[in-house]
Amino acid sequence: MSRLREKSVGIFCCLVLLVVSFTSLYLRYVASLVPVASEGNLSINLDDTLNFGARQEVETRTSWKAPIIWEGMFDPKLYDQKHIQKKSSVGLTVFAVGRYLDAYLKTFLTSAEQHFMLGLQVTYYVFTDQPDKVPHLELGPQRSLKVIQVEKHSRWQDISMMRMKTISDTIESEIRHHCNYVFCFDVDQEFKGRFGSEALGDSVAQIHAYFYKAPQQSLTYDRNPKSKAYMEYGDYYYHAALFGGLCEHVKNLADYCFLGIMEDKLNHVEALWHDESHLNKYFWLHKPTRLLSPEYCWDRAPNKDIQVIRLIWAPKHYDTLRTK
Repeated sequence: MSRLREKSVGIFCCLVLLVVSFTSLYLRYVASLVPVASEGNLSINLDDTLNFGARQEVETRTSWKAPIIWEGMFDPKLYDQKHIQKKSSVGLTVFAVGRYLDAYLKTFLTSAEQHFMLGLQVTYYVFTDQPDKVPHLELGPQRSLKVIQVEKHSRWQDISMMRMKTISDTIESEIRHHCNYVFCFDVDQEFKGRFGSEALGDSVAQIHAYFYKAPQQSLTYDRNPKSKAYMEYGDYYYHAALFGGLCEHVKNLADYCFLGIMEDKLNHVEALWHDESHLNKYFWLHKPTRLLSPEYCWDRAPNKDIQVIRLIWAPKHYDTLRTK
């Protein structure tokens, strides 16, 4: 009799556990169907809040419906709140090789501390051939810097092109383990205004300041059929001084550009604008999900379309900085 009672109790306990488990799963399912009406709702699609009609004088959306981010289109507080809640983290890569380190790196990093992705976790990855000369900076909360030594190539063109392999390797070995996003910058630039979470996206391309309203025939794609970067036409002309996105997307871009560059080298070909030509070919084949207006990489010239300058080109001294 006691055995029968123990068996009955065991069956009853199992039934209770099953009921509790199924009830819990059902309640979680029902809860997932009910939207939370809070401003900080993590499930909100922030791009649904973009005001595409705010800037009538410029293009604010591509033919494939990707946003082109301009001042006046977005609510910065909403974007920052969402990404802070998501704990979004950003890696920033920059190459400071040869004379470029002394000329530009301190200004670049100091200005980034003032304007780049404030409120988020940011890791600077500085690639240089002179690690001991990287300036010491007092970084803000959630911000860190890592110096990675790289080889100095004999020609500036090779430095520019070979960075794609370094970026890919470092994303794989380091950045993807610590950051959701990565943005890659040229060092000869200075942040001047907010460069915030509104710029984050899966695959982010920068529209070149010289060509954002230029006719198709004036865009400087590589039109040499012998190059892997060859293009007859495209959507926009993108600037390789800045690109970014989720780590996996930036790695795919860097791998594509590096393989194209190496195949060109085997065929004794060099693309017209080096890695930038290959980057444009990649974005033609794999459309970016977010485009940054020239506000995010401007050339210093006055222009009524540019209401906020977020990043500006530093004065160029190619005659003294570049190795032929």
